[in-house]
Amino acid sequence: MSDLTAEQRFASRAWARAFVERRSVTNAILGVIIFNAVTLGLSTSEAVQAHVGGLLSVVDRLVLAIFVLELALKLYAYGLRFFSSAWNIFDLIVVALGLLPDRQGLSALRGLRVLRAMRLLSVIPQMRAVVQALLDALPGMGAVIVMISIVFYIFAVMATLMYGGAFPEWFGTLGRSLYSLFQIMTLESWSMGIVRPVMEVYPTAWAFFVPFIVVTAFSVLNLFIGLLVNTMQSAVEEETEAEIHKLRDLVKSETDVVDGHVVELRDEIRALRTEIAELKGARNG
Repeated sequence: MSDLTAEQRFASRAWARAFVERRSVTNAILGVIIFNAVTLGLSTSEAVQAHVGGLLSVVDRLVLAIFVLELALKLYAYGLRFFSSAWNIFDLIVVALGLLPDRQGLSALRGLRVLRAMRLLSVIPQMRAVVQALLDALPGMGAVIVMISIVFYIFAVMATLMYGGAFPEWFGTLGRSLYSLFQIMTLESWSMGIVRPVMEVYPTAWAFFVPFIVVTAFSVLNLFIGLLVNTMQSAVEEETEAEIHKLRDLVKSETDVVDGHVVELRDEIRALRTEIAELKGARNG
């Protein structure tokens, strides 16, 4: 009886796995994710809340129930293997946040369900390639970040020592200098907001800020872009090479099948020739 129960459990898990992996089910869940992202956006409007706030609340609970049911099916279908997928863990965390009570201080966390729209990244191949390129570029980006941090520190110390006395709001401390230099690097009001007022007191200040902008805003940005482009190109080349290998394996397997049929036909022809020769010998005898 226990063996039969185990077989039934295995069959039901196989059915649940086949169900959640259906293309139609996946597309339906993605449609619900997009729909939920739209309704969450609408719920931020006071006018919409005044007219259909109750309906949006019902829709939100219904969508959350669908998400919980989906995760329950996946947990039952895959068992502990469910946690081997980073996207499954991400979905579980987001849905768990959605189940938190709608109280002050926690309602903002429930809005994180909109992050489930990022599951689109795992479905669209081109977006998967972009995400993979970003992840592969992280080590190189880390080296660039260390380099720019050293540059920032050196320039911040220099700015604090040179301009801190006259402009304590911007360069009075090392932290303020770092923040002001970051604003200059982003080219946000750097000229009229910071540099020109400094140049009114220190006319040669341009010799300090212009090299800083060239080094950080232009050179480092180009380094980041170059890393991303190279990594993405490598990812595309690897994907193309993998496809070529698949095609080669497919052609080889098909060729092996054809060779097997040719060998079988050759053996059959030999057998027929032997039978014909035996029949001719019997008649002549």
